Amino acid sequence: MDYKTYIAERLSVEGVSKEELAESIVVPPDTSLGDYALPCFKFAKLLRRSPALIAQELAERYPADGVVSSVSAVNGYLNFKIDGRSLAEETLARIEREGERYGASDVGAGKTVCIDYSSVNIAKPFHIGHLSTTVLGGALYRIFGFLGYRTVGINHLGDYGTQFGKLISAYKHWGVKEAVQEGGIRAVNDLYVRFNREATPEMEAEAREYFRLIESGDEEANELFEWFKSLTMAYVGKIYDRLHIRFDSYAGERFYIDKMQPVIDELKEKGLLVESQGAQVVDLEAYGMPPFIVLRSDGASLYATRDLAAAVYRKKTYDFEKCLYVVAYQQNLHFKQLFKVLELMGKDWAKDMVHVAYGMVSLEDGAMSTRQGKVVWLEDVISRCVEKAKEVLEEKNPALENREDVAEKVGVGAVVFGALYNNKIKDIVFSYDKALNFDGETSVYVQYTCARAASVLAKAGGSSLGDAVCAPNAQELEVLKSLAEFPDAVLAAAKNYEPSTIARFAVDCAQKFNKFYIECKILQAESEETRAYRLRLTRAALTVMTTALRLLGIGVPEKM
Repeated sequence: MDYKTYIAERLSVEGVSKEELAESIVVPPDTSLGDYALPCFKFAKLLRRSPALIAQELAERYPADGVVSSVSAVNGYLNFKIDGRSLAEETLARIEREGERYGASDVGAGKTVCIDYSSVNIAKPFHIGHLSTTVLGGALYRIFGFLGYRTVGINHLGDYGTQFGKLISAYKHWGVKEAVQEGGIRAVNDLYVRFNREATPEMEAEAREYFRLIESGDEEANELFEWFKSLTMAYVGKIYDRLHIRFDSYAGERFYIDKMQPVIDELKEKGLLVESQGAQVVDLEAYGMPPFIVLRSDGASLYATRDLAAAVYRKKTYDFEKCLYVVAYQQNLHFKQLFKVLELMGKDWAKDMVHVAYGMVSLEDGAMSTRQGKVVWLEDVISRCVEKAKEVLEEKNPALENREDVAEKVGVGAVVFGALYNNKIKDIVFSYDKALNFDGETSVYVQYTCARAASVLAKAGGSSLGDAVCAPNAQELEVLKSLAEFPDAVLAAAKNYEPSTIARFAVDCAQKFNKFYIECKILQAESEETRAYRLRLTRAALTVMTTALRLLGIGVPEKM
């Protein structure tokens, strides 16, 4: 049951819709007064009465029922306590009925969300800095899909620019085909780094010429480019598989080269393009922003030009409800400019473009530079975390079967969860030891809790649990309330583009389940009815925690 909607349907506030009432109801930090609360402060101006008086009047009018056991008005808040037995019956039955779809909905039915994330650069390292955009985008892809949206995952490849001329020049001077083929993207990156260290002015000119040849369709130059691209995609594809990431489109910058001119023409027709120091720009001074450069003084386009073309193409192709750009906060200004230019062009859908900004991820030993070769490859971070997971598992459970598979789930999960647990805008310093802590706010803690629940159920065998329900004690009630909140957590994660909502829910649920597990006998419960009821609660908790982790892209081992 959606308790917020249930309560809102039984309230009546003049001038306020049931939907607005439901959205205003919150779960208070301290649930000693109530499981749900309606702050009445926002209604004071509308009703011309004090929040305390509004709350008191609503409490007096709320109809008695078997779901809400008590209603009270305290300091402008209307507090509701849910009947424990009703909560247990409704929550357990719904989770058993819906299974892994518990928390899903059809709110997005018939709507499309485009999500631009990861956006790797061809022939450049897939490094630790790509972690957040990749796993944030992947989580949002799954969350919106879970809510019934058609999701379109877009990997906007960085596959256009003078760096490819540099690569060809470097390859011509120093490359050996067999060695590059075998070394893959790392060998290609070595060539790029060497070019930036050793290139002469003649080689720089040569690189510009090679890029011109790529643009003009030269066969050899384009064959080399496509080779570099294939080496890159083969490499990143393996990492995407480990991270459970998928895309529906790999249309990158190069894809939009022939789609820019109509957008440039439209800017001219609408009088938005002006000349500034030889460049063609959209003047945004009136909006407190610097000019948006569309064409450089030499007539060349920029990635900003291609972003404009991409936005127009995506709306025309997918007719999106929202188009999300999961890109670091350093690009805040660029996206403000981009969205404003689309608005000035008369695109009413510009309001549906969203920059999902995130903070940076680094290791404890500092920053990176691709050109200088100081880079931490994401593959190395994942592999090291998996190896450390093996060591921890060996220490914790030497007899564990399928240790390789379990270590993969634990290690990869630790990397993903480390990037998703905190609010997305925060910078993150990744620590292997903290990420693999069995007792901390980590995916390992949640995975271990799932394994603990699965072990209890396995020991119970195939005994029928029926629809056994008891009036919940304090520990059981906390678990039930947590499980009942999961659908709201999923909706909030989508609304705020914040997967950390689900990550934090998973930890909170695991903490409450573990307290229940420690303080309440399950298999040796005092009666058969209590035993069956607690096993139902255990099974429901396992289902919901597993779903939460899977929405984040994290696997759940059966044993740990």
